[in-house]
Amino acid sequence: MGFLAATVITAGVFCSKSGNGDDNGNDNGFDKTAMLTNYADQLIIPAYQSLQEKVNGFQALANSFLDTRSTANQQALLEAYKQLHLQYTRVEAYNLGPAVVASLEVYLNYNGGLDYNFASNGELVGFSIDSTTIENNISSGSYDLSLYVRNSFYAQGFAALNYLFFGPNAIAKFNTNTANRVKYAKDVIHRMKSLVDRINTDWTAYRTEFISNTRTNVGSPIGNMINAMAYELDVLKGPRIGWPFGKQSNGIAFPTKVEAYFAGNSAALAQESMRNLKKVFTANGSGKGLSDYLISLDKAELASQVTAQFDLLISKLDMLPDPLSTTITAQPAKVEEAYKEIQKLLTLIKTDVASATGVQITFMDNDGD
Repeated sequence: MGFLAATVITAGVFCSKSGNGDDNGNDNGFDKTAMLTNYADQLIIPAYQSLQEKVNGFQALANSFLDTRSTANQQALLEAYKQLHLQYTRVEAYNLGPAVVASLEVYLNYNGGLDYNFASNGELVGFSIDSTTIENNISSGSYDLSLYVRNSFYAQGFAALNYLFFGPNAIAKFNTNTANRVKYAKDVIHRMKSLVDRINTDWTAYRTEFISNTRTNVGSPIGNMINAMAYELDVLKGPRIGWPFGKQSNGIAFPTKVEAYFAGNSAALAQESMRNLKKVFTANGSGKGLSDYLISLDKAELASQVTAQFDLLISKLDMLPDPLSTTITAQPAKVEEAYKEIQKLLTLIKTDVASATGVQITFMDNDGD
């Protein structure tokens, strides 16, 4: 299967309207319309609005840095970048509807595709950065960031921001071919802003469709969210931790393949990703979440088990300090402990939760065990 398989299959799922899932508005008195309204209004839309605000803030600081390229401005930009990337992890589980149409994940934070076979350090795989394409784009001044190809994904979004602003000799590099380099940096940010702005606008129209579809079949909001939870756990198990830790390369670690390698906040991103995924599962303890839906289906024990496993996994991830690239080689036992808990939670979501809710897991993965 090709390198875009996981992304394409996921996108197809999120856009599908087919299937014969349950179309009742309630299950044992549980109001799924109210649940979806809660997700839309209290979690999803506010998360994307916050992402939009942080993109705007980062853009302003980036312009200041590009005008005055000092270490002080770079440090301020780094802090804004970290907050921006953390906020992005809070919308990853909402990769449905407008986000899929815009291909937000592949353009902002491409992870290589779960089905891709990790071969060597030279491959563009996992959370890689295509510095060759970036430098060629800058040198030629000719590029199209809308191209739907691997090299384009790895030459924009968070990968490009990492390299351009925080990579080796980042400030000094702006002294060569300055106009082209500054333009490319601004274009990368502008594209990110355009995609995020588009999603915020499109959710206004998509909200009605989202809250009105209470089915659990392929392509339904409930089906999409449970698939997205499983997918994000697979990303944690693979590109975020497992692949750089050597789980798909016969134990050979590739620490430079961690997410946000140059910014050095890879562990923080993994931790926040799981905190947010727990928030998705419980709808932030509102009483109108997927965990409550499970309880209405007489699966209270499973809901408690999943919540407890989230807590255990988060505690293990919190024991992994940044930079994760160093922790992978310096504290492999702690990474292994976290990895095992990821596997357990993934099984619970992908098998038990999906079965209990009648949701079909549709994306392809590669366990890499």
